[in-house]
Amino acid sequence: MTRIIRDRDAEEPAGIRDIAGALGVSIGTVDRALHGRPRINAETRARVLKMARKLGYRPNLAARHLKLKRKWKISVHLPSEIAAFFDLLRDGIQAAAAPFSSYIELQFRSYPRLGVGDVSLFKKAIRENIHGMIIAPGHPSALKYWIGQAAKKRIPVVCVATDAPGTERVSSVSADPYMSGALAAELMAKYSHEPGSTLVVTGDLNTYDHAEKLRGFQETFQTDRGGARALAVLEAHDDPDQAYRKTRRYLTENRDVRSIYVSTSNSLPVIKALSDTGGVERTCVVTTDLFPALARLIRSGKVLATIYQRPRAQGRMAFQLLYELLVEGSSPASSYTLRPFVILRSNLRPSANRLPDDLERPMTSLVLHGN
Repeated sequence: MTRIIRDRDAEEPAGIRDIAGALGVSIGTVDRALHGRPRINAETRARVLKMARKLGYRPNLAARHLKLKRKWKISVHLPSEIAAFFDLLRDGIQAAAAPFSSYIELQFRSYPRLGVGDVSLFKKAIRENIHGMIIAPGHPSALKYWIGQAAKKRIPVVCVATDAPGTERVSSVSADPYMSGALAAELMAKYSHEPGSTLVVTGDLNTYDHAEKLRGFQETFQTDRGGARALAVLEAHDDPDQAYRKTRRYLTENRDVRSIYVSTSNSLPVIKALSDTGGVERTCVVTTDLFPALARLIRSGKVLATIYQRPRAQGRMAFQLLYELLVEGSSPASSYTLRPFVILRSNLRPSANRLPDDLERPMTSLVLHGN
């Protein structure tokens, strides 16, 4: 992530002694003003706060917590499905938090899948003594009120993997979903030349990430194809059984499908349904993310490409934003989107058990969106 370097960055940051010296008051007076303690009049408090802003004072909140033997408690809410994606995202959060374990406590909470069970976990968390939250909002409308309640309690919420626009979350981190869908559509336009229809298998379209991927795919697909090819959409709700059953039924009833885009990591059931209906050799398939079983399918040519969303980088970034907000008092941008990568057989490493190292180098291709 690119930082804006200010003039004071090369100097020691202003402290309580600097503020006291500039105003000619005691350190105790400055301490009382900065921390809202009694025995100080309103005029003096206002002078202290004004000078603190002028000097760029930033409280050392981490040192204060260590002194008081407290930990910042961060509650992380992520679904169990789809493990191929969300387990890597958890790894990224844990790796980023590891150096700060002396004063950061991560509390991982899981629910079945996006939009199922996350509201009750959220309500439970904000009743407890937590300081911040990282969530993957499946149905933003269902969480809007509770994110607002967290804001009232000064519990900052960072969204990861998908966003909750229109709520009081402080920031979000995700792979650019519109770009992901557009890349998939462009790949199909270039590599799928047989006449026939196209199928998109997605999650729950109430989820912002899924809806934006579909929008990017549809708009690019219509432009590149001139609207000539029929397009159908199946919502599989990140459920492997649903993905298999719905895809198999559709392919059985529609034998002209020649291209499939799976916009979630739930691709293996879709490919199995395609294989079971005899269409795997004649269908162009573009998937999402990367794991060993999918790497083998790319290597064999059964899958043309996958759009990799960099889950570990997303997890690291989400923790970093929340850490800097809580401990350093910084203010993040409204949202951060990482550019996804296209993985084809030509740039896939020989080992199916290892991801290309450059996919997990963070923040080199980051787009920031302010308010």
